Amino acid sequence: MTTAPGPLEQLIRQRIEAAYAPTVLEIENESHKHRHHAPMQGVTSTETHFKIKVVSSQFAGQRLLQRQRSIYSLFKHEMAMDGGIHAMALVTRTPEEEQK
Repeated sequence: MTTAPGPLEQLIRQRIEAAYAPTVLEIENESHKHRHHAPMQGVTSTETHFKIKVVSSQFAGQRLLQRQRSIYSLFKHEMAMDGGIHAMALVTRTPEEEQK
């Protein structure tokens, strides 16, 4: 069963596409896998955990930590708010790295 992307997932897609013009952007909502975790008790949001793969030439010359920090910076507000994004597992590659 595939569900339509929620508002946070749509926001993630919009911001990453605008900032990085990725050749590949895959977003998987994994929130259902984390519902039983203690920090998620009482949280009603269905959009708290995401697995995201971004392939962009804009990552050329950047270290992994720089890439991830730049993505996280796009979502500072959503990660700070109650019921917002709790975690993002990121894979960030250049097109050349993706080809290997």
